[in-house]
Amino acid sequence: MHPRKRRSRNASAMKLVGKLVGLFRVAADLTQAQLADRAAVQLETIASIEQGRRTLLPDLARRLDQLLSTKGALETAVENMPEVDLIPAWAEQYMDLEREALALSWFENQVLPGLLQTEGYARAVFRTDVPALSEDEISQRVSTRLERLQILHQHEPPTASFVISEATLIDRLGGDEVRAGALRHVRECTEIPGVTVQIMPLGRRTHAGLSGPFILLETPEHQRLAYTETQRGSQLISAPDDVSILERKYAMLRTQALNTEESRGLLDRLLGDV
Repeated sequence: MHPRKRRSRNASAMKLVGKLVGLFRVAADLTQAQLADRAAVQLETIASIEQGRRTLLPDLARRLDQLLSTKGALETAVENMPEVDLIPAWAEQYMDLEREALALSWFENQVLPGLLQTEGYARAVFRTDVPALSEDEISQRVSTRLERLQILHQHEPPTASFVISEATLIDRLGGDEVRAGALRHVRECTEIPGVTVQIMPLGRRTHAGLSGPFILLETPEHQRLAYTETQRGSQLISAPDDVSILERKYAMLRTQALNTEESRGLLDRLLGDV
């Protein structure tokens, strides 16, 4: 499906569910602030859902159904959204959650995590897209990615953990100069308070991340979510059982990877070779 059509369908479904939330809230004679307080979420969360800017996740839908006495109407609406609506175009829903997250845990085995990329590296990543992107599209996506880099430097940054395959550091995506800049940037990020970077070395006999990259996050409401990307889209995971499996995988990855001091040492050695 064409990305713009997918974005349109996603937006319309989100707005419909948001309108339902607002309608049921008003019928229950509650303000957005009152509903947010009773649901133990932030006011902005309820406002964003009602405005169609954020998808209503299944567990919150169930809580709202109980609070608003809507007999499962919201949960049913969420469960029956078209599959494409559970995979937001350009991962917009994930990026909203990323900005507010209390904690992020990120495993990558193909490219550097988006929050650790330089402008040159991001541009090289987007230049590899198939079908090819126009220069305007590449510039727009690079700009969006660079805005995300501020998350690690904001007033209240998340606690962030990254496990990165050594292969991504050896690859020369974008050329030697881009690689050198990316290595320096990752090394600098290891010094940011609250940020840990661990490298999964080559040649391991066991590996907990063979199924591919994923991200874990904790929201301000202490909800634990996961996010994965595939060749054909992305998926936000909220089912506790599925999130738990990925949390256990990440815990194993951290024990299999080099520790933070060893990872800094490897980065320094790689930088000495460029």
